[in-house]
Amino acid sequence: MARILAFVPDLLFGSAVVSSLTAAGHQVELTADPGRPADGEQPEGWELLIVDLTAEAEQRIARVLEVRPRGLPVLAFYAHVESDVRRRAEAAGFDLVVPRSRLAREGAALAARLLSGRGQE
Repeated sequence: MARILAFVPDLLFGSAVVSSLTAAGHQVELTADPGRPADGEQPEGWELLIVDLTAEAEQRIARVLEVRPRGLPVLAFYAHVESDVRRRAEAAGFDLVVPRSRLAREGAALAARLLSGRGQE
């Protein structure tokens, strides 16, 4: 289906994200830096970027803005107690920003929504 790059430094949660998206038929790569996927391919080759904002949110938002190719949808998640992170990510132009728990429950459906062009809530 789609090629998804997941910037999720937490390997345990990242592997859960990869598993759910892979089960939905997507090709997913986990990376510690959205500008440097493990396979060496630039972000332009991907159809969706998933970003963990649960730590170092300001730096991660800035890094994504630095490397994000025009038109690449971004699905970001944050700790539910940090609603200010959600507002900053939305202000930065991220397409969909949800609590981590929602991504855990609905990750494949949220990705499908963005991939079909129905991003914003």
